[in-house]
Amino acid sequence: MIDPKLRVLQLVAHHRTVTAAAAALHYTPSAVSYQLRQLAEELGVELVTQSGRGIQLTAAARTVLRHAETLYAQVERAYAELAAIDDEPAGSFTLCGFSTAATRLLPPAAAALRDRFPHLRVRMIEAEPARCFDLLLAGDADLALVINSADTPPAADERFDQRPLFDDPLDLVVPSDHPLTAGRGVALADAADEPWIVGRPGSTYHQLVLTACMGAGFTPNIAHYADEWDTGTALVSHGFGIILVPRLARLHDDWPVVRVPLRGEPAPARRIIAATRLGARDHPVAVAALATITETAAGLARG
Repeated sequence: MIDPKLRVLQLVAHHRTVTAAAAALHYTPSAVSYQLRQLAEELGVELVTQSGRGIQLTAAARTVLRHAETLYAQVERAYAELAAIDDEPAGSFTLCGFSTAATRLLPPAAAALRDRFPHLRVRMIEAEPARCFDLLLAGDADLALVINSADTPPAADERFDQRPLFDDPLDLVVPSDHPLTAGRGVALADAADEPWIVGRPGSTYHQLVLTACMGAGFTPNIAHYADEWDTGTALVSHGFGIILVPRLARLHDDWPVVRVPLRGEPAPARRIIAATRLGARDHPVAVAALATITETAAGLARG
């Protein structure tokens, strides 16, 4: 419906390199460069210039992008309206989300969509939040569950619709004989002197823990790195440190560890956000998926 070369320009603007845009689009870099040249010739303007090893958008390119984003949002609204007319949506719909969402929230949503819309092909992709936005922009995903990080677009980014769904509290996980298990409530600052187990630098989990600890007034003493909750909990169970774990994350029952709810204002939590391309939030399949996700999350919160 819209010239696909505009999507190429949009991905190049997002990634700032032809190579990264090509990977997101599943094209070769030469194919991306060719489509950029074609679009520039058709429009009669220069779209990109070389800037060191990367590229820089021209004023003309930014003007084209502004109008392209308006067009894409209108097309998404049109698709949503057309889907609302059809009682049996067909085609495909892809959900994506970070690891906990992909484990606890997206499978029930995918199953509900499969049962409600038998002619719809439902797919699911586990991905870090920044990658989820790449998938949305490239058209490889339709609904994403994410948490904010330094690498994700701001809420005001006009290419996406981002809606907060709920807050997922963070619990402290300590060995079962740890002194912090004795009190009725523990503040995160009470664990300031403990050895910490966090995700690798650059990961969303690493950012989450550092942000929470710094908000409580301290920088954690990092003893070990573990990206998976199971790995971190195993280290805790053997006395190597403590971890922060979201309430939604499931831990093994047979390990000698204790979840300690944290008190304080504000209590540490991560905000779960639903993201779609701008204009797609009211697509009936997205609405149905979000209804199941919200219901599932409420059930998990009740225990």
